[in-house]
Amino acid sequence: MAERGCPLEAVQLPAEVRESLAELELELSEGDITQKGYEKKRAKLLARCVPLIQGVDPSLQVENSILGPAQASAPAPKQPKPRPSNARDERFRSDVHTEAVQAALAKHKERKMPMPSKRRSVLTHASVEAYTPPDLHSAPPDVTTGLVQHQHAYCERPQLASVRGVPRGCRGSVLETAGGVPVNSRVSSKIQQLLNTLKRPKRPPLKEFFVDDFEELLEVQQPDPNQPKPEGSQMAVLRGEPLAESSWPPSLLAALQQWGTTQPKAPCLTALDTAGKAVYTLTYGKLWSRSLKLAYTLLNKLTNKNEPLLKPGDRVALVFPNSDPVMFMVAFYGCLLAELVPVPIEVPLTRKDAGSQQVGFLLGSCGVSLALTTDACQKGLPKAQTGEVVTFKGWPPLTWLVIDGKHLTKPPKDWNPAVQDAGPGTAYIEYKTSKEGSTVGVAVSHASLLAQCQALTQACGYSEAETLTNVLDFKRDAGLWHGVLTSILKRIHVVSIPYALMKANPLSWIQKVCVYKAQAALVKSRDMHWSLLAQRGQRDVSLSSLRLLIVADGANPWSISSCDAFLNVFQARGLRPEVICPCASSPEALTVAIRRPPDLGGPPPRRAVLSMSGLSHGVIRVDAEEKLSVLTVQDVGQVMPGANVCVVKVEGTPHLCKTDEVGEICVDSSATATAYYGLLGITKNVFETVPVTAGGAPVSDRPFTRTGLLGFIGPDDLVFVVGKLDGLMVVGFRRHNADDVVATALAVEPMKFVYRGRIAVFSVTVLHDDRIVLVAEQRPDASEEDSFQWMSRVLQAIDSIHQVGVYCLALVPANTLPKAPLGGIHVSETKQRFLEGMLHPCNVLMCPHTCVTNLPKPRQKQPEVGPASMIVGNLVAGKRIAQASGRELSHLEDSEQARKFLFLPDVLQWRAHTTPEHPLFLLLNAKGTVTSTATCVQLHKKAERVAAALMEKARLSAGAHVALVYPPGVDLIAAFYGCLYCGCVPVTVRPPHPQNLATTLPTVKMIVEVSKSACVLTTQAIMRLLRSKEAAATVDARTWPTILDTDDIPKKKVASVFRPPSPDVLAYLDFSVSTTGILAGVKMSHAATSALCRSIKLQCELYPSRQIAICLDPYCGLGFALWCLCSVYSGHQSVLVPPPELETNVSLWLWAVSQYKARVTFCSYSVMEMCARGLGAQTAALRMKGVNLSCVRTCMVVAEERPRIALTQSFSKLFRDLGLPARAVSTTFGCRVNVAICLQGTAGPDPTTVYVDMRALRHDRVRLVERGSPHSLPLTESGKILPGVKVIIAHTETRGPLGDSHLGEIWVSSPHNATGYYTVYGEEGLHADHFSARLSFGDTQTVWARTGFLGFLRRTELTDASGERHDALYVVGSLDETLELRGMRYHPIDIETSVIRAHRSIAECAVFTWTNLLVVVVELDGLEQDALDLVALVTNVVLEEHHLVVGVVVIVDPGVIPINSRGEKQRMHLRDGFLADQLDPIYVAYNM
Repeated sequence: MAERGCPLEAVQLPAEVRESLAELELELSEGDITQKGYEKKRAKLLARCVPLIQGVDPSLQVENSILGPAQASAPAPKQPKPRPSNARDERFRSDVHTEAVQAALAKHKERKMPMPSKRRSVLTHASVEAYTPPDLHSAPPDVTTGLVQHQHAYCERPQLASVRGVPRGCRGSVLETAGGVPVNSRVSSKIQQLLNTLKRPKRPPLKEFFVDDFEELLEVQQPDPNQPKPEGSQMAVLRGEPLAESSWPPSLLAALQQWGTTQPKAPCLTALDTAGKAVYTLTYGKLWSRSLKLAYTLLNKLTNKNEPLLKPGDRVALVFPNSDPVMFMVAFYGCLLAELVPVPIEVPLTRKDAGSQQVGFLLGSCGVSLALTTDACQKGLPKAQTGEVVTFKGWPPLTWLVIDGKHLTKPPKDWNPAVQDAGPGTAYIEYKTSKEGSTVGVAVSHASLLAQCQALTQACGYSEAETLTNVLDFKRDAGLWHGVLTSILKRIHVVSIPYALMKANPLSWIQKVCVYKAQAALVKSRDMHWSLLAQRGQRDVSLSSLRLLIVADGANPWSISSCDAFLNVFQARGLRPEVICPCASSPEALTVAIRRPPDLGGPPPRRAVLSMSGLSHGVIRVDAEEKLSVLTVQDVGQVMPGANVCVVKVEGTPHLCKTDEVGEICVDSSATATAYYGLLGITKNVFETVPVTAGGAPVSDRPFTRTGLLGFIGPDDLVFVVGKLDGLMVVGFRRHNADDVVATALAVEPMKFVYRGRIAVFSVTVLHDDRIVLVAEQRPDASEEDSFQWMSRVLQAIDSIHQVGVYCLALVPANTLPKAPLGGIHVSETKQRFLEGMLHPCNVLMCPHTCVTNLPKPRQKQPEVGPASMIVGNLVAGKRIAQASGRELSHLEDSEQARKFLFLPDVLQWRAHTTPEHPLFLLLNAKGTVTSTATCVQLHKKAERVAAALMEKARLSAGAHVALVYPPGVDLIAAFYGCLYCGCVPVTVRPPHPQNLATTLPTVKMIVEVSKSACVLTTQAIMRLLRSKEAAATVDARTWPTILDTDDIPKKKVASVFRPPSPDVLAYLDFSVSTTGILAGVKMSHAATSALCRSIKLQCELYPSRQIAICLDPYCGLGFALWCLCSVYSGHQSVLVPPPELETNVSLWLWAVSQYKARVTFCSYSVMEMCARGLGAQTAALRMKGVNLSCVRTCMVVAEERPRIALTQSFSKLFRDLGLPARAVSTTFGCRVNVAICLQGTAGPDPTTVYVDMRALRHDRVRLVERGSPHSLPLTESGKILPGVKVIIAHTETRGPLGDSHLGEIWVSSPHNATGYYTVYGEEGLHADHFSARLSFGDTQTVWARTGFLGFLRRTELTDASGERHDALYVVGSLDETLELRGMRYHPIDIETSVIRAHRSIAECAVFTWTNLLVVVVELDGLEQDALDLVALVTNVVLEEHHLVVGVVVIVDPGVIPINSRGEKQRMHLRDGFLADQLDPIYVAYNM
């Protein structure tokens, strides 16, 4: 094998330098020095002799010579010191590959990636002692930046107390730049880093996309016109030597009978224990007699209701451990003698073995009802309580038969089974697991079995009574074909080495070759590699007896380096180079090719150095200009005797390949398997392929079998294999082999970070293309930074060498990947766990930005069509302008009642005078007890006392602003009317939360300041809280205006109630924090207030005799109006249920509705969600308590958002059992400019639901689709438009009117619109924009208020109360919240809905953008160790459903996403918290 230094032969090195170099080599291979240190020292040594080399990366200087066939077969000169290769794994390593990787990484030195941040508690798999403190740790500097910033990633972070309703910008501690981004934030520096990596052009620019009118088509990648194409002539079918016509026995059983009777003492099989001692040698006589005994027992002694349990041709499972070849062989031949079909499977150890369910499916489809096993194995199987073996998941019911000698019956002397000739019947079934994880049974006939044994005997030159050591699994594949079947033909003695012994002593097989003077050995590359690691102290082993060392996985890309390294070391111990015989096999074609030693007529071995780039296009190019990305493969010898072989195209019609083209190898031979048992369709595709020439003529009249191996035919008719169809990943137009990617990953100095041989590479389909995923097991002592660095280097190496991006790279804790039966990784099970989010990685790096190149083209904004053309277009199309209104309000100005009801203080006085004892309010506590009530006169008197206190104690004059800081209750209502009585302007403020003053108190202070309140009215308890020490830490107590408590103010009357000079005078201020984090107060005049009450009264048919139940926050919007205003105006009785009380008694609201027989009730989404979650399973118990909701006519959710259909529907379904009418639940819609635009009310048609295409919505279009169609989104109307309200849909930019079913901004005109914003500096521009907008075309006179919400109007077939056709208003979402990405408009709720569906552990989700990156925050409702499962699933689902690449995935604890009192997510607060690094996330993944 080419040594690292050998290409320097041109320069004659002095002896002492050569000696130093050899020592350096040794240090490196022992792991005493790093690769970097090695290269530095080597460069220093060489610099003395070769001045040119100084300062250049040596791995780039050295051009590694590739051995040609002549050099390879020549014996290598003896080395003074054979290089021990303890720490460096030769199996996957070729020097070329390592060098290629070094060079690739050198190219990428400048690329920095932001390292994911992880909470310390997640690092459970790494012990705390093993954790290297970052400041002491000198990590190589080429991956993470700003390690100084990241050093304390794990220290405690300031907890972001749930920011329920804190305005933006009131956290003084965070310095902000002009863009509102915290300056010193670690997060923003990481995102900046991420953006910098994304700015670099990664791939050649994409081809043009196709964008249909509606659909976004994925980019169709065009093949590269410059890609290499095959240029050779069409290949000819390769014919193997004929099968010798020697005196073969008529069948395998005949051979067994012959040896069993004529040579009964000859050894057949020696079994070893885990210490390497021979525990038992089975002779041919014993094998024959015990097989007979078993056959007799199976046929005659097993009965089922006097019928024999088995009949010839039945399938029987063989369940034997890897340590018991003797019993397996007896069982196998016993079945053949009884004309039964053995199905060997692995021993199921637990109920959850990887792939166990698929094996059960195989047994079921083969109709297996009996399993043979040994006594010891049966005792070890999991048992049910009855003592029987449990039924494994997915397995058919089995009868277990123990076949140890004492359980069998001796046959009578005259009983002889018919040893028939080999025919077409099935002899045995071998299981095979496909790429997807499904298990199929490959059926081998008696004739094929015999032909295979004859062909192997001839190809390997087996002669009578030879000895073979077998390290492979004897139940399947080459281990079965050589060690159990072929051995019988020539009376071979097999020494079987169990896997457990190889793990304990990797040299055992070499020692057994030596002890038994074995002529042949059957191994895998792994076994050669393991023995290299262990051969140090062994001086006395000799391999001179070997004439054949069969390498069963010789077709793997890494087998060549194992063979070379093994020969290098053991040539000195008698191993001859020509003895090594790699072979290629597949379950369908059995042995495909095997290298013959020269004495059996084999040509000299060859190897090919192929260009990776050529291979990815399916073309063989030996002359690789790019010396780095090459694959070196060895031949796997010649075709088997009696077989014909050709290579056909992988896809489509099986045309013969050209001579320089890679295709699937196909075999026509009597020695291949015959079918997939019971699966006729795929059997025809695989076992009955008819290869055709370019002209379409079949190449043979016999069908061929596809092997699943990819390769080509080289010089001397030698077969070369470059990969397996199962490991093929087609990305774009190029093919990549999973094994090659593994080899590259392992060339990135992995020993320190991950386990060799514990790496799985597979592809998953995301967005209609294969994406490469690499999963490795991380060493427990590897630090976070080291692992992350290794991951980023692997990404760069694969990108450079294979020119393909890795979609996801995950590291999992040691020993957690599902294992295949004999070591190795169960790849399909790993893939399944990855897709289900059950892999539980400890490190993840996703690179969707570089891999996903087939996204639709970003939308180009077209020059807008003018508003006039839009109207004309609608008229031409026969579409009406989207405009709708509620019922007309009759003109009230001249009547007596209008004047009486124009001012609410007058209404209250009138009610106190005419119906003094009529109850208006009832307040309930958590126990359902009435804690306070207010009749008309009580409320009037309380209001008078408050007014008197304001005028006398606070000395306020009319027009002064007063902040009301009260818990929900009657006191708040009395204080409100008290303010109106003395002409003050009330501002309702939610009181601070005593447990969370730091976050909630600044909001209170801010509203008091911004509203310019001259006085604060409150209760004694809250006054004490505002002046407490705890509060002083947040807000200085001296900065509050006058604070009055209204608990014991003296009874006083006011001389006269203040009467405003005009209805347009300000009545109250309505302050609230929007979901985008903006604190805004709107002004409500007396006229607007009474118009609002009047509309609600008409819509809900509210009269003094009615009772309604309200479970809402009384501080702003419609909640405040329903709580404080409507009862006084309409005279109905309101049962008040404060939402905080539901935290102690969830059923309080429903109980109150039932108890007071409320026809109308109002709640918020958060209340509805609490009831759905907390009471879903308790409906029976509630019914027992007498809760009955059949009285409800309408239950309305008060909201300023798109209706949450899923929640309202599940609520209706859950409480249907309590009598809730199916059509009762509906939603309302209001916003800042008008708190009540739509409200279902008690009359009128039911709300309608339509389904729109989500993709069209992104383009600001409405496209109606059928329910259940792909990408459909249900939208339900937000209730009926209120009386007196007019709504129009306007274009967001041109402000022209839109047509029916067109998406635009909802504009509203109504007497109860707010009159404007009340802000500190009175931003007139903002006010004019929102409250007095006019259309740019059409009706340009009407003044509208802009709601800031996108929606559309649609005329339905229903008729409303006036007999007109009903117009439904559908709200799509807030314009402020939409995300502009790739030129399209996304609504956060749509992305969040997809994300929540991605995994059961995602409790809540919120998304926002930061500098064009999409950030997804998910709350994890599960173990922190499972957090990283979510990263890939979230990225996948957003790509698939929304065609967006997620930039950052943040995983946090439940409750971190702030939600306001209306149940709306405060995404902007979350964004600020994230950028200021206050979320204390469990994990932050920056997707590359």
